Order: sequence, then C-alpha cells, then structure tokens
Amino acid sequence: MARVYDNWGRLVRATLNREQLRAAGQGHGRTPSGIAGSVPPSLGKTTNIDAILQAADEIQAENPTVARILCEQAYSMAQNLDPNSDGRGVLQFKTGLMSVIKQKLAKRDGRPIDRNRDIEHLWDFYQHYKRRNKVDEMHREEQRLRESGTFSANFGELEIRSLEMKRVVATLKALVEVMEALSNDADPNGVGRLIKDELRRLKASEATLSAELTPYNIVPLEAPSLTNAIGVFPEVRGAISAIRYTEHFPRLPPDFEITGQRDADMFDLLEYVFGFQKDNIRNQREHIVLTIANAQSRLGIPVEADPVSALDFVTCHSVVSVLLKIDEKAINEVFLKVLDNYIKWCRYLRIRIAWNSLEAINRDRKLFLLSLYLLIWGEAANVRFLPECICYIFHRMAKDLDAILDHGEANPAASCKSETGSVSFLEQIISPIYKIMAAEAERNNNGKAAHSAWRNYDDFNEYFWSPACFELDWPMRKNSPFLLKPHKKGKRTGKSTFVEHRTFLHLYRSFHRLWIFLALMFQALAIIAFNDGKINLYTFKSVLSIGPTFAIMNFVESCLDVVLMFGAYTTARGMAISRLVIRFFWFGLSSVFVMYVYLKVLEERNGRNADNSFYFRIYILVLGVYAALRLGLGLLLKFPACHALSEMSDQSFFQFFKWIYQERYYVGRGLYESLSDYCRYVLFWLVIFACKFTFAYFLQIQPLVGPTDDIRALGRLNYSWHDLISKNNNNALTIVSLWAPVIAIYLMDIHIWYTILSAIIGGVMGARARLGEIRSIEMVHKRFVSFPEAFVKNLVSPHTKRLPFNRQAPQDSQDMNKTYAAMFSPFWNEIIKSLREEDYISNREMDLLACPSNTGSLRLVQWPLFLLSSKILLAVDLALDCKDTQADLWNRICRDEYMAYAVQECYYSIEKLLYSLIDGEGRLWVERIYREINNSIMEGSLVITLSLKKLTVVLQKLTALTGLLLRNEDPELAKGAVKAVFELYEVVTHELLTADLREQLDTWNILARARNEGRLFSRIQWPRDPETKELVKRLHLLLTVKDSSANIPKNLEARRRLEFFTNSLFMDMPSAKPVSEMMPFSVFTPYYSETVLYSSSELQKENEDGISILFYLQKIFPDEWKNFLERIGWSDSTEVTELQKSSSDSLELRFWVSYRGQTLARTVRGMMYYRRALMLQSYLERRSPGVDGYSQASILTSEGFELSRESRAQADIKFTYVVSCQIYGQQKQRKAPEAADISLLLQRNEALRVAFIHVEESGATDGKVSKEFYSKLVKADIHGKDQEIFSIKLPGDPKLGEGKPENQNHAIIFTRGEAVQTIDMNQDNYLEEAMKMRNLLEEFHTSHGLRPPTILGVREHVFTGSVSSLAWFMSNQETSFVTLGQRVLAYPLKVRMHYGHPDVFDRLFHITRGGISKASRVINISEDIYAGFNSTLRQGNITHHEYIQVGKGRDVGLNQIALFEGKVAGGNGEQVLSRDIYRLGQLLDFFRMFSFFFTTVGFYVCTMMTVLTVYIFLYGRVYLAFSGLDEQIVKQAKRYGNTALDAALNAQFLVQIGVFTAVPMVMGFILELGLLKAVFSFITMQLQLCSVFFTFSLGTRTHYFGRTILHGGAKYRATGRGFVVRHIKFAENYRLYSRSHFVKALEVAMLLIVYIGYGYTSGGAVSFVLLTLSSWFLVISWLFAPYIFNPSGFEWQKTVEDFDDWTSWLLYKGGVGVKGDDSWESWWDEEQLHIQTPRGRILETILSLRFLVFQYGIVYKLHLTGDERSIAIYGFSWVVLVAIVMVFKIFTYSPKKSANFQLVIRFTQGVTSLLLIAAITLVVIFTKLSVVDLFACILAFIPTGWLILCLAITWKKVVRSLGLWDSVREFARMYDAGMGMIIFAPIAFLSWFPFISTFQSRLLFNQAFSRGLEISIILAGNKANVDV
Repeated sequence: MARVYDNWGRLVRATLNREQLRAAGQGHGRTPSGIAGSVPPSLGKTTNIDAILQAADEIQAENPTVARILCEQAYSMAQNLDPNSDGRGVLQFKTGLMSVIKQKLAKRDGRPIDRNRDIEHLWDFYQHYKRRNKVDEMHREEQRLRESGTFSANFGELEIRSLEMKRVVATLKALVEVMEALSNDADPNGVGRLIKDELRRLKASEATLSAELTPYNIVPLEAPSLTNAIGVFPEVRGAISAIRYTEHFPRLPPDFEITGQRDADMFDLLEYVFGFQKDNIRNQREHIVLTIANAQSRLGIPVEADPVSALDFVTCHSVVSVLLKIDEKAINEVFLKVLDNYIKWCRYLRIRIAWNSLEAINRDRKLFLLSLYLLIWGEAANVRFLPECICYIFHRMAKDLDAILDHGEANPAASCKSETGSVSFLEQIISPIYKIMAAEAERNNNGKAAHSAWRNYDDFNEYFWSPACFELDWPMRKNSPFLLKPHKKGKRTGKSTFVEHRTFLHLYRSFHRLWIFLALMFQALAIIAFNDGKINLYTFKSVLSIGPTFAIMNFVESCLDVVLMFGAYTTARGMAISRLVIRFFWFGLSSVFVMYVYLKVLEERNGRNADNSFYFRIYILVLGVYAALRLGLGLLLKFPACHALSEMSDQSFFQFFKWIYQERYYVGRGLYESLSDYCRYVLFWLVIFACKFTFAYFLQIQPLVGPTDDIRALGRLNYSWHDLISKNNNNALTIVSLWAPVIAIYLMDIHIWYTILSAIIGGVMGARARLGEIRSIEMVHKRFVSFPEAFVKNLVSPHTKRLPFNRQAPQDSQDMNKTYAAMFSPFWNEIIKSLREEDYISNREMDLLACPSNTGSLRLVQWPLFLLSSKILLAVDLALDCKDTQADLWNRICRDEYMAYAVQECYYSIEKLLYSLIDGEGRLWVERIYREINNSIMEGSLVITLSLKKLTVVLQKLTALTGLLLRNEDPELAKGAVKAVFELYEVVTHELLTADLREQLDTWNILARARNEGRLFSRIQWPRDPETKELVKRLHLLLTVKDSSANIPKNLEARRRLEFFTNSLFMDMPSAKPVSEMMPFSVFTPYYSETVLYSSSELQKENEDGISILFYLQKIFPDEWKNFLERIGWSDSTEVTELQKSSSDSLELRFWVSYRGQTLARTVRGMMYYRRALMLQSYLERRSPGVDGYSQASILTSEGFELSRESRAQADIKFTYVVSCQIYGQQKQRKAPEAADISLLLQRNEALRVAFIHVEESGATDGKVSKEFYSKLVKADIHGKDQEIFSIKLPGDPKLGEGKPENQNHAIIFTRGEAVQTIDMNQDNYLEEAMKMRNLLEEFHTSHGLRPPTILGVREHVFTGSVSSLAWFMSNQETSFVTLGQRVLAYPLKVRMHYGHPDVFDRLFHITRGGISKASRVINISEDIYAGFNSTLRQGNITHHEYIQVGKGRDVGLNQIALFEGKVAGGNGEQVLSRDIYRLGQLLDFFRMFSFFFTTVGFYVCTMMTVLTVYIFLYGRVYLAFSGLDEQIVKQAKRYGNTALDAALNAQFLVQIGVFTAVPMVMGFILELGLLKAVFSFITMQLQLCSVFFTFSLGTRTHYFGRTILHGGAKYRATGRGFVVRHIKFAENYRLYSRSHFVKALEVAMLLIVYIGYGYTSGGAVSFVLLTLSSWFLVISWLFAPYIFNPSGFEWQKTVEDFDDWTSWLLYKGGVGVKGDDSWESWWDEEQLHIQTPRGRILETILSLRFLVFQYGIVYKLHLTGDERSIAIYGFSWVVLVAIVMVFKIFTYSPKKSANFQLVIRFTQGVTSLLLIAAITLVVIFTKLSVVDLFACILAFIPTGWLILCLAITWKKVVRSLGLWDSVREFARMYDAGMGMIIFAPIAFLSWFPFISTFQSRLLFNQAFSRGLEISIILAGNKANVDV
C-alpha cells in the first residue's frame, strides 16, 4: 500500500510541476501558484487555505521553514474540514499537499525538525517581514496621500507601491491566521503572549490587515480601501450616506451581525426581515449606491452638510451621517424609472400601489422600496423572465415592509419564514415558482414536445396580467392552481390566451389585415380588368363584391382564433373565451348579412327592373358607415391631441368595444407614433402600393384576361390522358395553372418594391447623414485640417474645452485652430498608438501619423508628419526652378496647403531651434538674419535677397545638425554640433545671402570680433527640455522624410478605420458630457465554450492540406506579421521556433493570432477600449475627486492617464464589463485550457468580471447526489488568481430554456449602469469608436418621437470579408442589412427591432420588463429579436445610429453560412408561431404592420414564395403538357398569356439570383465607396458567381423556414468560427445539402425535362429557354454550388479521395453509437427525426402525393399505349412497378440471412436476369414500345419510387410492423447512390482539366489575390516553395 501511495504522490508532483511550467510559460508575470491553485471549492469556500498556500509559495525562497509550517497548517485545516475526503477533488488535493510537504522536508538533508519551535520561527519571521517591507510606513504614507487627495502624483511609483502593499498585506494576513491557530500551543509567558498582544492590537486598529483584501466589485463598501479612489467622489459618499441606518428605522436585534467594517444601513434591515442572501444584499447595495451616485452626478455635486476630510471618510464611517446629501430629484428619477413597470401594472389591474403618492413618502421610504425591488429581482433567478410576477411579489412584500417600518422593532416577515423559523426569501418565495416552472420545462421533452403541451415563461407571466393572480394569496398558497404541477390532480393554470400550434395558418391569423387587403385589391383590379378597364356603375357594383370577401375573410380569421385556442379552453380565463365566441358569431352573422344583401344587389342589377336600387342603397350605407367609422377613428387617433382616446380603453365605457375589436393585453397598448412619423411611413407605403398595383394591373392581371376568356370559351378539348376532374368546368384547372404563378408573384412582389424604395430612401438618408464623405485616405489627407475643430465640437466635453493652454485668450483664428489642435492631439495620438499596438501600422508609420502636442510656444499649428512628408523637398524644387516673383512662388507653394504649412513650420522651427542652441553674438546673428529675411518677405523681394539656388546646401547643413542633436550628448557630439552650426553660418552668410547683406554681416564689428576671437558658436546648449527635443526630432523628419503620404498608412484596415472615424466627426451626434455626468453603462458578453485564446499547439497544428493557422495568417496579413515582429523586437526573418523559446514572446504570438480570429480574447480587448477611452477623457478633464469643479492644467497631455487613480475610479463608476462564462466553473474543475485562458484575460484586464454557474454536489441519505447551483462573479486578485466577489444561490439548475438567454439572465444582476450593450463573443471594438460612446448614450435623452429610446441600434463592420469571395458576399449582405436596412427600419418606418448584438439597451427599462432576451425552449430560439418585440410592445422606442460602429465576425465558409442561415430561418419559423408576432401583427397600425411583416417573418415568406413559384409554374406546365391542352389552346385560342407569365417569371428570377438582395448592397457601395467602386464591386461579385450563392441561400432559407413551421426542429446550430480554407469532402456536403437542396433541385430538373419532352409552345425552343431559364439556373445552383465554392473542389486527387470516402460512408452499416458522419444508415435515420406528430405525417403524405403526376402523365404518352385513354393503362403501370420492385428485392436479398440457400438465391437471380432481358426484348419487338419509352418509364417510375420512400418514412411504424423496413432502407440507399452519382459525375469530369481548379481558386479567393496573396500555395501546403 505504501508503494501505491508513493506512486500516487510522484504522479501528483509531476502534475504540479507541469502546471507550474505551464503557468510560468504564460508570461504575464504571475508567480506560479503550484498547489495553491488546486484547492477544491468545498474547502476554499469556508477557509483561507488558498491564501495560506499562496503565502507559502511567496516566501518559499526566503524561508522554507515558514513555508513548510504554512503548508502543514493548511493540511490540518483541510483534514479538520473534510476528514473523510468526501468532497470532489479533496483526496487528490490532500495527497498533493502531503507530497509538497514531503518535498520540503526532504530538502532538509535529514536534519531533525523541532516542531515545538515552529511558532517561534513563525513569530520571528512575521516581525522580520513587517520590518523588511515597512508595513507601518506604507500605511501611513497611503493615509497621507488619501488625506491630501493627490493620488496622481508620481502615479507610476504609486501604482507599483499599491500592488506591492496588497501582496504584502495578503501574506501578512495568512501569517496572522496561522499564528492565531498555533498560539494556543505556545508558551503563554513567551511567544504566546507576544502573539496575543499583536492580535489584540490588530483587532483594535481601525485599518486592519483584512481591509485591503476584502473582496469587492467596484466600490469597497465592506471595508475602507486606501488604494481605491472611488470612495472619495462626493456623489458616491452622498449615496452611501443616503442609505445609512437612522434612529427612525425599526431597531435591529442586538445579535444581528453587520458584515465588514461599515455602519448599518437599510439593506441590513431588509436582510433580517426578508431573509435575502448576504451576497445578494452586497450586490444590490453596490448597485443602488452606483445608480444613485450616477443620477446625482448628472445634477451636480451633492450638498455637503458638514465638511469632513476624505481621510475621515475612509477611516471613520461614523461620520458618514454628516457627509453629503443626495438631491431628492436624483432619488425620484431612479425610483420612478425602476418602478415604472410596477406602477403601470397596478394601474392596468386597477389596484392601489404600495404607496399613496410620491409626495406622501419620504426619501427613506423611496430608497427602501427601491432597494426591496432590486433585491427581489437580484435573487429571482429564472423568475426574472416573469416581470409582472416580480411586480406581484414586490407589491405584497412592499405592504409587509410598510407594516414593519411602522413598528419600533424589526421582525421577520411571515411570508419568508419557514416552518422551522428560518427566514429565506429564496426558499419561501422563489423556489416554489421555480419548481413549477422546472416541472413544466421537463414536459417539453428537450424541445421535442408541442408548444401547446406545456407552459412556457410567457404563460407563467401572463397569469399576472389578470386580477385572478391575487388568488395566489400571501403567503402563497401551495395548493394554488398556479403552483400545481402537471401530473397533480386538480385544475391547474395552463396556457394563457395564446397557444403556439405548429401551422402556417398563424401567418394569416397574425397578419389577416395584410392578406385581406391584397385579396381585395386583386379582386378589384381583376374585376376592372375583366370589364375592359371601364369604370361605370356596372363595374362599380361588381367591385363592391369586395364587401362579402372582406366579411368572409374576417370570419375566417375569427374561426382561426377559435381553432388555434384549442389547448387553452380548459385553463383560459372566461372573458377571453367569451370574446372568441362573441367574435365568431358576430363575424359569422355579419358575413351572412353582407353576402345576402350583395346577392340581392346583383339580382337588382341583373333583373328587369334595374331602377329598383333598394338593396344597393342599404349595401352602400352599411359599407359606407363601417368604412367611415374605421377610417375616421383610425385617422383621429393619429393626432397627438387625440392620443388620450386610445388610453381611454381602460375606462368601462370604451372597454367593451375595444375588447371585441382586439384582446386586452397588458402589453401592446398605445402602439401609436407621432403624426409626423405616421405621415412619413404612410407616404412610404402609398408609393409602394402605387408601384405594386400599377405593375400588377398592367403586367400581371390585364394580359391574362384575354387568354382566360378564350380558354373559357373553348369547346370540348381532347385530353391526352384519362381525365378525372376537368370535364364540364370551363377548363378550370387550365385557368388555374395559368393564373397560379402570377398570383404567387402578386403576393410576394410587394417585397421587391419595398426593397427598391427602401434602398433609395436609405441612400438619401445616408447621404443626408454625411456618410461616405471621406471614403479614401486621400480624402483624410485633404480634410485633416478640419478634423481638430470637428473633434472638439463633438467629442470633447465643455470642461476640457475651457482648459487654458496659454494664459491669454485666443486672439485670432490661428490661435483658435492651435487650441483645437492641442485638444485633438492627445486623443489622436492614443488612436494611433492603439493601431500600433494592434500591429496595423509600423513604428515609422506611428511617428509619421502622430500629431504634435501643439502646446509649445510655436504659434503655428503643427500637423502630423505624414501630411507634410516630402513637402519641404518639393518646395525647394519649386524654389530652385523659380524664375518669377516672390508672390508667384508663394502662390505655387500654396496650391498644396500642406506644403505651405511645412514651409512655415520649418522656417519658424529653425529660428526657435537656433535661439535655443546659441547664445551671445551667435544669437544676434540669428536675429539679424531673420530680421532681414522678414523685411524681404514684407517687401516682396525674397527672391532678390536670397540666392534660392543655395537652399539645397542650407538644408543639408541643417539636416546634419539635427541628426547630431537627436543623439545623447557627449563631448565628441558637442564638437560636431559646433562645427555643424559654424558650417551653417558660413553657408547662410556667404552663399545664401546676396552680396550686400554678406558684406554687411562680414563687416559687423560684434560678429567679426567674436569670429576672430573664436567665441562665435563656441558653445552649444544641447536640447534637454522635452519641447526642444520634440522640435529637433520633428524638424529632422520634416527635412528627411521622403515617403509619399498616399501610402501612409499602408494597411487597408487601418485606412478603413481612420476613414470612418474622421468621417463620423462631421455627422450629427449629441454633444459629449463630461465623464462624471455621462450615463453609466455595462457591456455584457455571453460565452459558452468557444475559443478564448489559440494555444501554441493550435497555432502549429496543420490541417489535411498542411496548413497551420499561423502559416495561413502570415500569408493573409503579411504587413501585420512584420509589424508584430517589429513590436516585440525581432527581425523580419525570425522563425516561429525562435519566438516559442521566449515565454513572453510566445504569449504575444498567441494573442496576435487570436486577435485575428473570432475569439473571446479579441472581444475582451475591444470592449476594454471603452474603459481606456473613459480614463483618457476623464484624465484630460482634470476632475479632482472630493471637490466640485475641475482643475486647470496649463498643458493638455495624456501621459500617464492609465495610471491615474482618479481616472480609473471615474471610469469604473461609469463602465462595467461582465462576461458570462456559463460553464467556467466546470472548465476550471476539469483543468480545461479555456479556463486558464479566461483566467489570463482576467489578469490582463483589472476591470473585467466573469460570471459563471457553479455547481456543488453533495451526497444525500438515499445515495443520490444532490446539486446546488450558484451564480458567481469573480475577478483577478493581486496574485492573478480568481477572487470570488459574489456568490448567490439559485433555486435550481438555471437552464430551463434556451442556453444563451439563460446564461445572460443569471449574470445580468452583476451589470451596472443605466445602459447595457449586448456584445457577442465574435465581435470587436476600436479605441476611436469607444471615444464616441458617451455621445451615443446621450441619445437616450434626445427626442426621437413620442417616446424616449429604449434600444439604440449601432452600426456593425463585418471584419471577415477578406477571407474569400463567399465571406465577401456574406460581409456585403450583412453590412447592407445592418446599415442601410436598419437605417430605414428605424426611420421612417419605426419598426426596427433588436437584430444585432451591439445594440445598447436602456438597462433599467429592460431588467424591469423581463430582461434583454426571451428564453422559452425552441419558440425563443432566436432570442435576440424578442427583446425588440418586447421593447416595442411595452411602449419602447428603437433607434439606429451610424456615427459609431462595432466590429463583427461572420461565417466564412459555405457550410458555416448555410448552418447560420438555417438557424436564423428556423428561428423565424418559430417566430411565426409566437404570441409576440401575433400581437404586433394585430396591434400595430395598418401601415406599420406592413413594415413589420416584410422586415421580419415576411422576408422568409416571400423567399419561400419565390421558390414555390417555380414549382407552381412547372407543375402547371406539366399538367398542360401531360393533358395535351397546351397545344390545343395555343392553336385554338392563339393567345396564351405569355406577357403576364414573362413578367411573373422575370420577377421571380431576379429575386432568385439575388438582384433585389444586391440593390441595397449596391446603394451602400455607391454611398460609402463612390459610383465607380460600386460598379466595379458589383461586376466583380457577378464574375465571382454571387448569383449562384444567393440562389443557393434562397433554398437554404426556404427549406429550414418551411420545415420548422411544418414539423419543428429549429435548434441552435454550431457553425464554428475558425479560419475556413480547408477542402470539404463530397460526403460531408451531401449529408448537409441532400434534403434541403439536392432532392428539390432534381425534382425541378425532372419537371423541366418532362416539360421540354411533352410540352408545346408556339415559339419553339427559344420560348422553352426563356420560360425555363430561371428554373435551370436554380437547378444548377442548388446541385453544384457546394462544390463550386469548395476549396480544391476540382482538384483530381481530392476528387478521387472524396469518391472513396463517399462510397465508404454510403456502404457502411449503422448501429448503436454510430454517428451520421460515419454511416449512411445512421445519417438516414437522423434525417427522419423531424417527422414526429400525426399532423406532420398527414401533411407530409399530402405533399408527397404530387409525385404521382409523373407516372400518371407519362404512361399515356408512351408509344406503347398509343391513343388509349383507359384508366386500366395507369393500373397496369403499377403492376409493372410492383414487378420491378420484386426484381429489385430478389437482387438485393442478403445471403447472410439465408446461408443455407445461397445456391438457390444465386440461381433465382440468374434466371430472373435472363427472363428480364428476354421480356424486354420481346416487348420491344412485338409491341410499339421503343427505346425512348424505356427512358420515359424510368422518368415515370423514379418519382413514384421516391413517393413510396417518403410514405414509408412518414409511416415508419406501419412499415416496420410489416417487415419491409430493411427493403425500404436499401431502396433509399440506391436512391442516394444515384443522386450522388448524378452530382459527382460532372465534378469528376471537370477535375480532369487542371485549369478548372486554378480558375476555381481564383474565383474563390479573388480578394486575397488582389492583396498579393498566394492562396494556391496555401491550399497546396507547399511551404518549401514559399520559404524559397
């Protein structure tokens, strides 16, 4: 056993060593934590073992004995806490720790240990450690700094000292704890007494050791912190003062413990009374303090009642009562905003709110209620998705609180007290509700159950929309119907007023007004067309038939209301059911009445007595009154003065009528806009209607009138088949086949007109917003002069603007421009610095792009050198060539304004430099020279005074001088500088000046004497002050830089960013507030298990083509790789292996690669730019904490802003970043690399917070493992380890619904501020954009219509567009949607929802209304958009802003794109079923409803209609071809309606190939790139087959959208976000696209073949081609797009490998555990899983019957059947088919199942073969059967066989019971083999030709080629050639 134990110890030690090496290799300066990082959660939760072991690591090198003592104490604590090692990981930890102790003992070389002296060693070391680290002096110094308030003095040294102090304090705290534990065994008269005295002193001290180490999030409320400046800000001090406990409050019991070193406050009372968790209390205490402090900061500094010093505040909390008083207005603002939804809920239910009036309650009561609501919300877990449930709980608890506050003593609330007497809000209030929700969630069967079978979050919440919710009582009755579980007896509360049945009928029910309108317009236009366009009384009476149509369609809608409520009748409220019944009878009776009256009108019209118009008058009166009422009321409610009428619906008089018209919901009331907004979007739609119906009338309806009349008038036609239904019905089916495709296009082409008009409007709006004004780097250069002023006016706060740079006010525009430039400079330079840090520019480019500070004495504005580069040299050339006057020369120079700037700056800089270098007589010479030159300039005689030909020599001497001065001073350089100045003197005096001036200077006595005596220029004052050094450096660069400014910066991404940023400076945006007054906000990122940071092994890992990620990126971004190597100090030729040798460089390499992928590291870096921007802005505003006002600094500089404590504190008050890493806890437990990478991100970003779900398992008495779930928030501590800030227990597993919204919901309680930006983990941000965030947040206070904004839409830049042509298509499509598309949706249409992640939410609005997403399983799969729906329904306002952008990654491979589009299309399919869509469709006004439909689910409906049009058209044509009617109609009627068909099919084709998708794209190109680039980009896209891609995407969206509504199955599809350039195998593509594209494409191909083979057209082949062109294009695109866009798709070797892989997959047998990727059988089984319900089976059966038409039509066209039309022919064809199936069964009969009869089987197969050949031969010889007929039979039987397969799969259980399933499977395998061969054959043929593969690579990677990339080499993996 001992041997085993030793082996285990060695294994643990090896693991620890490996962990230490790995941690050390991370290169972030962290001390390897060894076993200290492995403490199990069960031990670390209640003890400080982790801190003790960390201290042992810290002092191991200094004193191994003390380190050993600490480890032994840690082991003893672990043993006492868990003696049996039951906890997870405890046994391994103890073993490892014992191994470490043994190692420490082994190092003593066998010397004995006297453990009795351990306590003495520990005491001695403690004393020594305190003296060595000067702990007492450090505390006194920190207190002195705190008292003085000068935090930023010596910021670098102070920062280092602060971190060092924290580390020292942590070690001391561990030593004290161990000493205290061991002191009981020490000598009471010796060391023991000393230790006890020290402990007493520490406990009595105001600044204890634990103060600095008490975990806190942002504000250190639990203990005073000497290292955090937040507590000094007056608004924070005032907020803390506001929640203090006063004598007016009920007394807390004496034994109530106040946590931390603080005074009691309101939260302590709420904790005691209601039993809230301590960490919830701590979390919301900070939340309230920050919220109130920020509200106060916008109103000004709070009034100080009794001034006290900052030191008093942080050291003596008893004086807080006399600190500061928060303004009542600030508290009211927060109170009303947080409780706004509660107030509205009370008014809706007509109940009294918890307080009488706002004026009747004092500020303390307001704060109590505010705190109570947030505490309920903070601990509500999944109940947060039920905002009105929280309102109910708050309403009840507020009453309890009111009663408690009126008593003198505090007592626990009865509602939160358990039977045992304990008080717990979680257990008594939240857990019962959670348990019933969890029970319902189990019923959804992991998303497979019907939505109607279980209650989702919305159903639970809507229970509280009725006064019936008060039947729950208080405390809640456990037997309440609401809390009854599904399996319990009794009437439980079930579905509410909506049931999500899976049917397309929801589209009609939700948007019935749209369909009724289109139907009525079509009916009216058709009637007019059939009456030859004449508008007379007869036609008018015919048009009035729309009345019955309207009534009947409304009745159909009421019928759907009745039908689709099934599933809720037993549980819904009686009033809701009554409304359905009343509406059903009302619309039924009204439709009967209107129909009856109209029939009477027709009788009158057609009767003999036409003058009798009694019924006509009644009919007109009824229709007129109804129309007048609807229109009048609708228009009246659009006037602002009449808006109150819609609110009167809550009054009893109006309630009944509105209740009948539409259901009364809590949400959806008041969905109106201002009159001006209403007029805008009405005008928009009137234009569309005019275009649409004009097109419909003249090109769709009117051309079909004549052919229709002719076909109806035709006599009896001869059918080519046995006709069953077309006799004596005026050829109705023929007319249907003619009209059906036209009607299909009629229903969807409104989306075409919407797309065109929205593109035009969006383009005009973008131009008005000044988008695209700066679209090239040349424009940046030209307009740079105007940037400082624009920047200052928009992005600089008034406090920065009033900073004086010179003591005198600016006198002229020159001074003003210099002031602007001085303010602009630090911001611009930080932007350039960030570009350098991101490796987009080189060091040299950074120097050239940097802007001078402009704070020196030089009066001129100094511009960046990249604008002035080579300008001096060009000016000299102009001077050398000058033969004109001075004025002419200057005019020529001024044609380039930057050349003029360069000349002026150079002139004055030389003067200033010479003045600073030279003194005495030399300075007199400089003055004389400049005086003479200035006089010459004034007189216009400069070209006479100076010999301009000598300027080149002068510049050479100046360059030599500045080159010397750039270096550090030494005696030799000083001599060289003296010589250089003297040579300059000689050149200027004797060569540059004219003879007269030269003679005057030579004879100047003072100068001559100094020269003769050797004193002239004998001593140089070397540049030492920063201003002069900067002057020398800049002057030298001015004289030497020859780079063309057009090439700076070279990197395209750097150019794009600078272009957009500078362009945005001229766009309209709110002015910037000071940081202290801006709206606080959070950024929130949900994360699951995606890539955080690429590991070193992942960088080098090669794919099947030999390509590693690093190699790929080096070729894609060669300039950035070169800049990276320069940044870390390596040459361009450095090998990667050399970088890997250095841990720091290796880590930098990992980050460099990760920052170019879609990783969490990239997102975190981008979002932390917000904090950096705020720190910079705050630093430059110079706010002094603790005082009202801003300090006046003479020089504006950004130096050291990142180390300024005030700036960091101010940024932390305003900004919080929380990443919700759902399974981070599990990742840490299993040592996943993602956990280490997340920990690394925490260490590198001090303000980053990570929230995660922690699961604690514990054994139960029955042997089952019970789990407890906690929501935790962590940050990095001083040792770089995770420090737990908050840990809030949850009622159970938080994942009841969709994963992502549940992940967001558990962590949203840790966000802060009034706004929250939702960021996905594949996004990026930029420093220059982060500077505009405070402008964006001011939009919340800007007018955008009737209501303030609740969601601010933000523009996205898709940064993945350069990878391939596909990525470029996707990028352009996405960009047009998130810019132009969103622009129009927000204004003028007012229907923008939440489509993208960078949107900024009004946080307080949304957290009190259900959160920022919805989470019900499956129905809310597209969780984001429901936030927009919810916001709109709850009277929110969603805007869009394009002066700021956020980066976004998108899918780059076809398979990734298809999965993504499938996910979105499936989500839209679920949206169709949702109550949100229904309510918006019902409650929005008519025109806004149109906008909403066509920009949400309507887009997918129109997409599906585009594809269905092809099917409708072809099946109609096939019907005419098979029946033989097409030829007869053409010959007899002479007209066939081709004009209308051409119009319909052309519209369909243009939609299909993506032309209308491209319209907004092209408009965006024109706007932001210019016309020429737009045309070039569009042509390039067409050449790269973008039409094929868009046609393919059409199929993807149609398949997933349709299948989701029919069968369900919408789910999150992981697309992967890696670098996709690998070849996708044929089998993988076949699996993904077989059912969505290939089967449908082959069906269309067969329809086309049949149409061509049997159809007739008068135009011959040309007509066939024109009519079927779009269909053939669709077939080719759907079949071959996955292979056209597949890298190396036509490379022969890959093709051969693909064929082998495909055949292996096809023939491999499935089985248990075999995945679909490995076996065709498993894949085939998976493809059938979506057919689950009887309804789905019936629908699938009906849809499959269409395949019968092939066999039915073809058998009558065979030569064999001749003119026979008997039904027996068709019956005989089935006999033949059965025979073929039997033959197939014989040949596929498996001999393995009949081993004893193998010979019989083979004999039978042989005989059958002979008989089959003989039978075919005899039939061909003795009958009319031809070879063509044989192929026709194949064409007939293939679809029938597919029909049989579909039916067998649909009714799988029946087929399996008949024992036919194996045969069906083999039959299906044969079909898939055949389809695969049809697709594979062309690919194999094209692969023979090498140039095809080359062409394909160029096609796919054209963007990369244009940037000089070698994709062909990358794909081949030919590294050797590259290296050569």
